[in-house]
Amino acid sequence: MGIETVVAFILAGVFLILFANFLSNLISFKSDNLSKREPYESGMRTIGDTWIQFKVGYYLFAIIFLIFDVEVIFLIPWAVVYKQIGSVAFVEIFIFLIILGLGLLYAWKKRALRWE
Repeated sequence: MGIETVVAFILAGVFLILFANFLSNLISFKSDNLSKREPYESGMRTIGDTWIQFKVGYYLFAIIFLIFDVEVIFLIPWAVVYKQIGSVAFVEIFIFLIILGLGLLYAWKKRALRWE
């Protein structure tokens, strides 16, 4: 694959993103109703300050979930072509799983998986 192909893919990706945003702004419904711009919580007016702090543990829990969700995305194509690739693919995915397992062990030791 030459540099021209890579540049063409990058330009096509940028163009498609810009075109999708332009088209979305062009055809989307716009409302001038001021009540639609007010913050709400479960359809009710908020009482007090709407900016509150959440526990950082919730974010860590979500990020760890995303990491292992992405792991599954990598494992599915590997499982589909495993027989064609052979034992080299097994060693590579084994190393990948060891690295992810070490990440899970680290999160476990830091108690990032506790829901308190």
